[in-house]
Amino acid sequence: MSTSQSNGYAEALWRTNVLEQITSSVIDWGSNFGLVGLALVSSTESIIQPVPPDLLVIPMSLEAGSAPELLAIFLVATIFSVLGSLGGYAIGLYAGRPIIGRFARPSLSRKLDEILIRYGNAGVFIAAVSPIPYKLLAWTAGAGSMNLKPFVLAGIFGRGIRFGLQVLLIGVWGDEFMNHLDNPLFWILVCLFSFAAFIPLNKWWKGLDNESVTRVQQN
Repeated sequence: MSTSQSNGYAEALWRTNVLEQITSSVIDWGSNFGLVGLALVSSTESIIQPVPPDLLVIPMSLEAGSAPELLAIFLVATIFSVLGSLGGYAIGLYAGRPIIGRFARPSLSRKLDEILIRYGNAGVFIAAVSPIPYKLLAWTAGAGSMNLKPFVLAGIFGRGIRFGLQVLLIGVWGDEFMNHLDNPLFWILVCLFSFAAFIPLNKWWKGLDNESVTRVQQN
């Protein structure tokens, strides 16, 4: 292994360790403050920090003892995540492209641009409901001065579906869902579905960068 490869591996390992420490600290801290902690983690994740509120929504849903508690978890995670995205939008609006270039790889930045160009308001929904970094898309939307009303509405729908499904699966059908984890057939079906979904999604994700580069060259 060359020196440059060794340095790259060491840097990647260091970043992974730092991210794990941050994640552990944020989750431990958030868990101690209940819904207040969930609100803070949800809002700040949409602005700057890397820990998704899902890591609090799921265990809190498992521990919830009533429907009102589950509803509170859903509402707090959704509302404060969208409120936080307004902070991310403001960062992009006032700090512009330099802030995106500092924290996102060029290829990721191009993909986020392409999502907003190709899908518009639906692109915000896609990021809100998927693993695509919501805060980075909020920065991108702000940098492009996207209309604020559809940005907020798309975020509400996306985050609402994302956290709503988690609360339903874990909080409402948690016992039945946990029973399936011991069934080998369940994991076979999960693997088959994941593999079937990965191929087209990976092709779509890589294609975003190619189309963005082509668009720039044409202009």
